[in-house]
Amino acid sequence: MSTARIPHILVVDDDRQIRTMLARYLGDHGLRVTMAEDGRHVMALHDGHRFDVIILDVMMPGDDGFTLCQRLRARSTVPIILLTARDTETDRVVGLELGADDYVAKPFNPRELLARVRATIRRSAMASEKAATSLPSLYRFAGWTLDVTKRTLVSPRGTRLDLTTGEFDLLAALVQHPQQVLSRDQLLDLVHGRSSLNIDRSIDVQISRLRRKIEADPQEPMLIRTVRNGGYLFTADVGHGHSHGS
Repeated sequence: MSTARIPHILVVDDDRQIRTMLARYLGDHGLRVTMAEDGRHVMALHDGHRFDVIILDVMMPGDDGFTLCQRLRARSTVPIILLTARDTETDRVVGLELGADDYVAKPFNPRELLARVRATIRRSAMASEKAATSLPSLYRFAGWTLDVTKRTLVSPRGTRLDLTTGEFDLLAALVQHPQQVLSRDQLLDLVHGRSSLNIDRSIDVQISRLRRKIEADPQEPMLIRTVRNGGYLFTADVGHGHSHGS
């Protein structure tokens, strides 16, 4: 009988007491935990391990959590949950703009954070399961190729683009429903993110990030159009196929 892999969580906080408390609590609930206290430690650990979720404190000396989030996103799509004492919508939007998947304000209930971590892990698993179903695994639009099995996006010039987990799932939802107006609530449901991305502007932030990556002119988007009081419309013609190989 095979043994399921234990999810590996990286906890990053300059406060040793918080690091230790979180490591003990998450470990007691069946998760494998590694701790880091600063940016240099984070990057070294990230490059040497496979993490399922990174819990990242925002207010740290040296490189703060926003800086580290941006640096991690430049090289990885690992889900990131930000922790911060500043519970303002502006800070949450900044975190999402930089590629974070979720945002938890201090002081927090460890049970809530555990629930967020588990929800993030579930979404990753569901995305993998969805890719293995009978739905087409390959989508082509406007010269782009989206492979939901390999979770890759290739540009018309043949360049592979890096997308965060949230960006990829959102683009997949749009591509799988072309010529159809989708409300923000529908998109949240489709990407299984309602439990975490629960502020009104979260979908708008992800759409903005996607436009910067796939639109010829993000200020005048042609592929992902905004429908006033409706949501978003993916306008491209979409072709289907199945990917080959692993």
